[in-house]
Amino acid sequence: MTTMTPVAPEQTAATAPKKTFRILYADDMAELRTLVQISLARDGHSVETVPDGKPALDLIRAHPDAFDVLITDHHMTHVNGLELVKQVRELPFRGKIVVFSSELRHDIGEAYRELRVDAVLFKPVMPGVLRHLLQDL
Repeated sequence: MTTMTPVAPEQTAATAPKKTFRILYADDMAELRTLVQISLARDGHSVETVPDGKPALDLIRAHPDAFDVLITDHHMTHVNGLELVKQVRELPFRGKIVVFSSELRHDIGEAYRELRVDAVLFKPVMPGVLRHLLQDL
């Protein structure tokens, strides 16, 4: 697990996001975790990353109010995004949920909709798109 809470020194009040979030990001690709963490931390967000849905679920179970946003990849080895979202919906987690995926079958997409995820973004996710989405949540 990696936790990072820096604010980019070059960021001014004019460029700072309107709101910042405590974000948990689960993805089995270390490079993507690093990219998302750096990008969002520059906007002032606090970003914690984990390599699978299992540690994400463990963190949310232990501290359901610790995160404002859960971002999860769909395809992960031990606990995939769909299973993570199903289990998180049974907890007192009140945050927003965003799913990243390179592809989703229709039935999987429908299952996410039934679980009331706030957004599904298809990889590759550009940092600007993610920033805009977070401000709209």
